[in-house]
Amino acid sequence: MSRFFIRWIRWDPLPPSRESPLARIKRLLLGHPFQSVRAKQERVSILVGLGAFASDAISSVAYATEEMLLVLFGVEAAALSFGAPITVVITALMMVVLTSYYQTVHAYPAGGGAYNVARENLGLYPALIAAASLVVDYVLTVAVSVAAGVAAITSAFPALHEHRVALALAFVLLLTLGNLRGIREAGYYFSLPTYFFILSVLWVIGNGIAGLVMQGRTATDFLSPVIPTEPVSAVGWWVILRAFSSGSVAMTGVEAIANAVPVFRDPPSRHAGTAMIWLGVTLATLFLGVTFLALDYGIQPRPDETVLSQLSRAVLDSPAQYHVVQAATALILLLAANTSYTDFPRVASLLGRDRFLPQQLAHLGDRLVFSNGILLLSAMATVLLVIFRADTDALIPLYAVGVFLAFTISQAGMLVRWFRRRDPGWRWRAAINGIGALLTGTVLVVIAMTKFIHGAWVVLVIIPALVSMFLRIHLHYKQVGRQLAVHPTEPPRAVSHTVLVPISGITRPVLTALEFARSLSPAVRAVYINTDAAAAEQIQSGWERWKPGIDLIILESPYRSIIGPLLDYIDQVQKERENGLVIVVLPEFVPRRWWHHLLHNQTALLLKGALLFRRDVVVTSVPYHLNR
Repeated sequence: MSRFFIRWIRWDPLPPSRESPLARIKRLLLGHPFQSVRAKQERVSILVGLGAFASDAISSVAYATEEMLLVLFGVEAAALSFGAPITVVITALMMVVLTSYYQTVHAYPAGGGAYNVARENLGLYPALIAAASLVVDYVLTVAVSVAAGVAAITSAFPALHEHRVALALAFVLLLTLGNLRGIREAGYYFSLPTYFFILSVLWVIGNGIAGLVMQGRTATDFLSPVIPTEPVSAVGWWVILRAFSSGSVAMTGVEAIANAVPVFRDPPSRHAGTAMIWLGVTLATLFLGVTFLALDYGIQPRPDETVLSQLSRAVLDSPAQYHVVQAATALILLLAANTSYTDFPRVASLLGRDRFLPQQLAHLGDRLVFSNGILLLSAMATVLLVIFRADTDALIPLYAVGVFLAFTISQAGMLVRWFRRRDPGWRWRAAINGIGALLTGTVLVVIAMTKFIHGAWVVLVIIPALVSMFLRIHLHYKQVGRQLAVHPTEPPRAVSHTVLVPISGITRPVLTALEFARSLSPAVRAVYINTDAAAAEQIQSGWERWKPGIDLIILESPYRSIIGPLLDYIDQVQKERENGLVIVVLPEFVPRRWWHHLLHNQTALLLKGALLFRRDVVVTSVPYHLNR
């Protein structure tokens, strides 16, 4: 019995002296590749994870209040009295959703969030809808966060307003490079702005409350706006619902930790759950504080300055403090997109693994991150920023639909899980997820209704289109798998092949190619395309003197085309030989320097492209390397 041996050979990166120029640039920007065994070392602590993954949710404090006030200030003054109660309701809903996701973190330590939850408990189509919602959410997170960050910069420096698109694209490039360097390194860099922003906003809130106290305001006065001064009929349910749906963007990003559980250190569920608790406490404190102070100080939304910027000017004593807050706001908004750079590639990798997206998205790159997913996310966000001119108000209406659709599907999936498994304490867990699904589903309907004409219809069209794309990709992979499968009863065919060697002269590369062609088959033909009668005569006479023992076929080309006559001749050969392949062997010389390629034509490359989709035609190159 024959024995087979497998020899494992470890590949190590080339030393810098042997790297290509592009490889050197890549190493300079991204660093040296990581070994696979280092994957566990790339996990993050609670402190770093909270700063890195909560940046999206925390950053919403900078614009959620403003989006709500934009609606309320658009009607009579009576509407403002509903600002505080709407804020309280949003915060309560936020706590329910965070509690639901806290359960998801422990139930699904492998991460994946709504997609994994729905795939296991609700089936394929709800899972794909959840995945499409997450894809839309993450792309919009990058676009909205960067646009809002640029708005914070232009609020402090109005002269930069006309350059906002260029600034936005520069920041997307920065985020891309930072995340391509690795999860832990990006987490360290991008978590610091989160804590800087938290401390800055707490400083604003503390100064604002101190200012009200100095005016003789009491805690009762501070909380008085919670009770509306006008009946709902005086304002209208539609306005209140619009303001509620606009302010609900404060909840965007709260699912990020649940999607990235494996990134936390062991035990990942416990660490991710702790980070989720701290996220809830911090987000609620900042959102309530900023909104109540904005109402108390009578801050009105303005097109040239954000609400948080106006509030900071009103409560801080010095311009230096104000600029510190604006710097923190700009940083958190710009780097809030980092949440998407962690979660989108992970969700895309799951879809790639399940063959609903290209399988390349499931592969880790040199730095143990899903590099292809990072690049794809940057490309899609760049398109949005250019189309919408980096305008936050234009992007926000598209934002919340996908978020709350994913929320609802995730909570519904968890509800089914508890009823199916009936683990200890399943009733109260199911109640939490059931209430969460009901509330987020209601908010989804409200957002879809109130923001439909403002752009939400785009998302409602894109999500089904993405689901359709997922299914078509999956069908393609299934069809390819069926066609590539080998059946044990199917014996290999005994056939002979015809080998064609296109030549442009009698040279050393041609000699090498002919030697290789003879090793493949005895039926070898050299093919010359006649575009110059004098040159063709020289080739023919030289061939007769050389006598290589191989037939020379000269094809006429009155229109000086190289590819057309060769393709026609290949068709003729295939008609002559019903069995076997036509093998085209291309002689190529390889210059020593990369820029030398620019000095020579690329006929071989064009031939490869032309022959790639020809059935039963095999193309191979025989390189001849030049010494200088």
